[in-house]
Order: sequence, then C-alpha cells, then structure tokens
Amino acid sequence: MKYKQAFQELNKILKDLQSEDIDVDELTDKVKRALELIKICKEKIEKTELEVKKIIEEFQRSSLEKEV
Repeated sequence: MKYKQAFQELNKILKDLQSEDIDVDELTDKVKRALELIKICKEKIEKTELEVKKIIEEFQRSSLEKEV
C-alpha cells in the first residue's frame, strides 16, 4: 500500500470516528484498521527518511572527493 492511500484511508476513518452515527462493533474494527494504517505510514516515513539521509551523505562524500 502506498503512503498516500494509507493516509487517505486513515483520514476517512478519523472522520467516521467523529461521526455520532458510528456503531460500537464498527468502532472496534475502525480503530484496529487505523492502527494498522498508522504503522504503515510510520514505516514509510522512516524508510524515506533513511533513504534521504543516505542520498545526502553520498552527495556530501562525492562533494568532498571532488574538492580533494
């Protein structure tokens, strides 16, 4: 699942949870799904952060090598 899809679904669940019409049985399922989506989003953000740091480090190394 892509980050954008997970984030959109999570926002929909949050809107549903704010609704006064939500059923108790449905509430449990939606909270479980929201937690799954939060985990997906968190993992994607952490992975992207590591990749960006790696790219920056490689750029800095190559810049230093060019100076020498």
